[in-house]
Amino acid sequence: MHWSTTRVQRPKQLQNACKGKSEIEEDTQPAKRQTPLEKLTLEMCKDEAVIKELTVGRRVGFYKVRGQIGCGNFSKVKLAVHALTKDKVAIKIMDKMRLDLQTQRMLSREISNMESLYHPNLLQLYEVLETPSRLYLVLEFAGGGDLHTRISSGGKLSDQESKIVFAQILSAVKYMHENNIIHRDLKAENVLYTTNACIKVADFGFSTRVNNRNQALDTFCGSPPYAAPELFKDESYMGPPVDVWAMGVLLFFMVTGTLPFRADTVAKLRQTVLEGAYVLPTWVSAPCQRLIKGILKPEPLERCALDQMLGCEWLLPVELFRPIPPLYQLNPIHLMEAGPGELDREQEEVKGILDKLGITQEHILNNQGKRIRSPITGVYRILLHRVKRNNGAESVPIISGVVKDPKRDSLRAYRNLRHSSKLCVLS
Repeated sequence: MHWSTTRVQRPKQLQNACKGKSEIEEDTQPAKRQTPLEKLTLEMCKDEAVIKELTVGRRVGFYKVRGQIGCGNFSKVKLAVHALTKDKVAIKIMDKMRLDLQTQRMLSREISNMESLYHPNLLQLYEVLETPSRLYLVLEFAGGGDLHTRISSGGKLSDQESKIVFAQILSAVKYMHENNIIHRDLKAENVLYTTNACIKVADFGFSTRVNNRNQALDTFCGSPPYAAPELFKDESYMGPPVDVWAMGVLLFFMVTGTLPFRADTVAKLRQTVLEGAYVLPTWVSAPCQRLIKGILKPEPLERCALDQMLGCEWLLPVELFRPIPPLYQLNPIHLMEAGPGELDREQEEVKGILDKLGITQEHILNNQGKRIRSPITGVYRILLHRVKRNNGAESVPIISGVVKDPKRDSLRAYRNLRHSSKLCVLS
């Protein structure tokens, strides 16, 4: 398969030889078969029903808008289907007239941060569309609900499920911090399940990019029950430990079904958090208790680092294989710039689907510089995500069982020897 901006006409059928001269001349210029992209573009320009849907908001760009699936302070989220690829997406819709200057800055930061992250456990941004009155963020659709709803309706997670969920959150946050982006609003409502139980960290409205991980921040962000003690002190703070604290609250919520810090008012909650007053049920496994206690330390610098969490006893049995694709793959120009044999199997598959849809090299060349604000980028990112997902890029971590730790095993053997061996009994 190769890309070209011209189409090769099919040869005439043999029966043309039996036709009259005028018929043959008429058939020498057969009607060009429209590609799906050409057909859709024509419908959006000339089909009255489609034009009406675009006018009343039942269509946005290439997306057919369905029912509402969520809402926020400044936005509502609707389910939609891409008219070309048929993939489901979530569209976050914001009324620009209601956005003050600070909210506009936050939104710009959210878009920039999401555009620069590419991880299997982070909700993906496909495309941004804008009209004079509205802004649309086209997002990956995670159809399995959120963690808060799952626990509120079904109770705490099992120890095994908690490990699988927490390991994915940890992988996502570690990747963000390595790219100098702090989430600042980690909570159960922002942890989403896909239909195949893969976890997606979502909602980057309060996220911020720092020059380095020790940079001081001074904006109170996020939900009070998940807020670290330093946020309640009205002082500057470092970003990574704030995310780490919120992860500790999340883990507590997963394994117990309740939040560690609860109060009737924010003032009482503040006091509870500053005192570090929480009680871990005795039935929570000892390795998990040690991890929670290592995270929920009032002093930011004393909290567990993310690498320490990855190597902790509680998570050791979790096999978390997460190949992180390079960021340049998010730009469709990569398909054209790659030399012979440089595209992997997934990229070749995406290229083939684009060709069938009628998206040519010319479309991609004209797309340069538009980045996320382009329907061509939207189609490409949706297809790339679909292909990678179908090839197992979002497979759920596996619990491998008891991990053999030579040091721990030798210590256990020594303790057993000391207490049971007749040769070692001291009188």
